[in-house]
Amino acid sequence: MKKEERQQDIIKKLRASKAPISGTALSELYQVSRQSIVQDIALLKALDHQIISTNKGYILVEPPAKQRVFKVCHTNTEITDELYTIVEAGGFVRDVFVMHEIYGKITADLSLASREDIDAFVADLDGGNTSPLMKLTDTYHYHTVEAASEEILERIEKRLREKKYLVVGE
Repeated sequence: MKKEERQQDIIKKLRASKAPISGTALSELYQVSRQSIVQDIALLKALDHQIISTNKGYILVEPPAKQRVFKVCHTNTEITDELYTIVEAGGFVRDVFVMHEIYGKITADLSLASREDIDAFVADLDGGNTSPLMKLTDTYHYHTVEAASEEILERIEKRLREKKYLVVGE
């Protein structure tokens, strides 16, 4: 397979995948070095393909059908339920951010699409010497959520409101 064909096939694989694909998996699939995959990804990015690298692998970011920012507030123990609520209603949690009085907007990419992603994220939070961003702002924080339709975003908003996670009227 020629380099250009491999690169186009990488785009197809990333587009079809619901989960990140590791560079190692791609190098094994195409029987090339990991460095060749890194170079392919760099070239594809230069060609304006929106590919992001996560700790779990590469993700192709195509413009979502719909996107909305939700302002939420809850306790530490409710993080898992809040995130499950979003993905089980059909959402993809792109990021979390807070508006800090001094530092301004502080953002962290999450890329959470499933309960498994959430479980891994929460395990990392629980297992490390770190705190969620919401601790900086008295548990108030925001999530950018993507979904296939406005109806799904409405359903997510309704469920967050029902669970009293959604901050309204500000």
